[in-house]
Amino acid sequence: MHTIFETSIRTMIGFVALLILTRLLGKKLLGQLTFFTYITGIAMGNMAGDMVVHRDIKLIDGVSGLIVWAFLTFLVEFMSLKSSKARVLLDGEPAIVIKKGVIMQKELAAQRLNMDDLTMLLRTNNIFSINDIDYAILEPNGRLSVLKKPDLETITKKDMQIQPESRMYLPAEIIVDGRVVIRNLKELNLNNEWVDQQLSRAGISSAEEVFFAELQSDGSLHISKKRASK
Repeated sequence: MHTIFETSIRTMIGFVALLILTRLLGKKLLGQLTFFTYITGIAMGNMAGDMVVHRDIKLIDGVSGLIVWAFLTFLVEFMSLKSSKARVLLDGEPAIVIKKGVIMQKELAAQRLNMDDLTMLLRTNNIFSINDIDYAILEPNGRLSVLKKPDLETITKKDMQIQPESRMYLPAEIIVDGRVVIRNLKELNLNNEWVDQQLSRAGISSAEEVFFAELQSDGSLHISKKRASK
């Protein structure tokens, strides 16, 4: 019983510490935008896991290790933010692997990529032929950004000389699981009376009957009612 209690306490402390530190480090770490942030996320997760499982590691030592690692990560990210040279050194640079339809063999070799790797990355961009590509750039996070040849690019409304309709609102959640999202209403300069009017038009008497409602860009409300429990 004592073992279960101790493990539970260590798990909760590790969970809270990891959650707080990852939030403090920002969305770049959460999004794993670079190889460094990817490795940092794995390392911090392993440190928290070891702190929970291995009882020979003191809680204070485990939490201290997480805090120091987070501080060093923050320091590195601050350096890369302030210095372009440090940013290149720490995060790397984008590499052009296809230029004007020509495969850059030396750059592929420098990035340790073979043609199987390249074609796989292209397929993840829904491109199945090298002949369709004007430029392909390997980003520091390992993803491939692709610019198709001009004659294969998607036609836009501007190309068709079609006047686009202006958006009244940015689509946003209004009701989630029967509860009105007050924060979004305030940002959109709307109120509960407006919500009640929209629900009344849809034949709904209360927000509690709604599972999800989203404000559309034209000002209408998309509503999904809760399913009746069997």
